Amino acid sequence: MILKGRVWKFGDDISTDHIAPGRYFHLRTNLPELAKHVLEDAREDFAQKVQPGDIIVAGRNFGLGSSREHAPRIIKLAGVGCVIAQSFARIFYRNSINVGLPLVEIKETDEIKEGDTLEVDLRKGIVKNLTSGKDYRFVPMPEFMLKIIEEGGIEEYIKKYGDYQL
Repeated sequence: MILKGRVWKFGDDISTDHIAPGRYFHLRTNLPELAKHVLEDAREDFAQKVQPGDIIVAGRNFGLGSSREHAPRIIKLAGVGCVIAQSFARIFYRNSINVGLPLVEIKETDEIKEGDTLEVDLRKGIVKNLTSGKDYRFVPMPEFMLKIIEEGGIEEYIKKYGDYQL
């Protein structure tokens, strides 16, 4: 699985409240509408300008806060190809895999600039910055997680295979 996209930069401690602002709680049953407000409290123009395949690059503790599964879902619905951060809140990490949103942890996110173009090889564990020419290595996800992502999430995986197989 190789992903390619333009970078949107965010800082540390982007919470699920930043991702899915609480004032839009009433939209949680209408995820396409909620996705129109994704990350609005962290960056007002993001939802209107993000393009399919774009990549979020952030600092530490991305996705902290409540266990809202709709937070990674609306990031994916907005068209984001993957999120790269120094670290993720654990429940956000698992929710992201469950909905088919790839996450990558690298320590050097400060070296990546807004607007850079990245190529991410999820199987080999390499992020290539096509703008700067730098490569970054990460521990690839286990194959079973990659299969869940390839199918679009755990629900789609189970629909296709009828069971969860390791």
